[in-house]
Amino acid sequence: MGKCKNDKIERVLGIYTKLMNESLVNKAEEAINYGVNERSIQRDIDDIRSFLERDYENTGCINSVIYDRINKGYRLEQIHKLKLENSEVLAICKILLESRAFTKQEMTNIINKLISCCIPKNNQKLITDLISNEIFHYVEPRHRTHFIDDMWDIGQAIRNCQYIEIDYTRMKDKAVVKRKLKPVAIMFSEYYFYLTAFIDDENIKKNFDVINDSFPTIYRIDRIKKLKVLKEKFRIPYSSRFEEGEFRKRIQFMYGGKLRKVKFKFLGTDIDAVLDRLPTAKIISKENGVYTISAEIFGNGINMWLRSQGDLVEIC
Repeated sequence: MGKCKNDKIERVLGIYTKLMNESLVNKAEEAINYGVNERSIQRDIDDIRSFLERDYENTGCINSVIYDRINKGYRLEQIHKLKLENSEVLAICKILLESRAFTKQEMTNIINKLISCCIPKNNQKLITDLISNEIFHYVEPRHRTHFIDDMWDIGQAIRNCQYIEIDYTRMKDKAVVKRKLKPVAIMFSEYYFYLTAFIDDENIKKNFDVINDSFPTIYRIDRIKKLKVLKEKFRIPYSSRFEEGEFRKRIQFMYGGKLRKVKFKFLGTDIDAVLDRLPTAKIISKENGVYTISAEIFGNGINMWLRSQGDLVEIC
């Protein structure tokens, strides 16, 4: 009995080694080689296939033993890389922590799940050790609001073109107002998630100082006190669809308003920082190390950034 068991182990390891070395395994040849019938070899291959399918938790890869009909044999094929690389997960964790977008409990849960799901078990401690100090000293946002579930509901409403109704704490006077909206995008900027939406109510639009501010409007999701997804649906023609990527290029600090052009001189040395901050920016000229920049921007949020640059910026 012991000899049979040892023979099977030797046989399985031999076939496994061949597969890992990218060699073709012919069932009939292996049966002759090990002095068994082909059914035994088939069972060995099935055992190896089952082992590889279970082992992805540790390796991060899904490997499969497939039958190559052209070459009449079995070979190993890596279907795809299931896990992220250590460096990729570390980068994502760093970005999440720097965003300060969630409460400490939410941030810790998200990062722990990310590491658990995306990193092989034997490498998980490497990542947790590198970010443990940042998690310990993490400063959560002052609003301390749990809004992830609401954000998901908003995302579903966007996908299904459903109206939503919100009770929203207005920033200027802290009053809670009710709005019926066509949600079109969820965006993130400077610590906060925002809902971009269209208002249909003309009476509400009249109260805006700048009529373009109401089309679209921007709401901080953590300021939504009550959310209801309505069964009523809306339709926006394809030609008039909201393109959040293009909108994102032209808005600063999520302040809406009229589309306008700004022109300024930049006296600093790191022009890349300006061009990265303002995706629509174009260099008009460069003279004696001074850049003249033009950019297309929504609203007055750009003024906050320009003031933050101090003497490095001169408005034209």
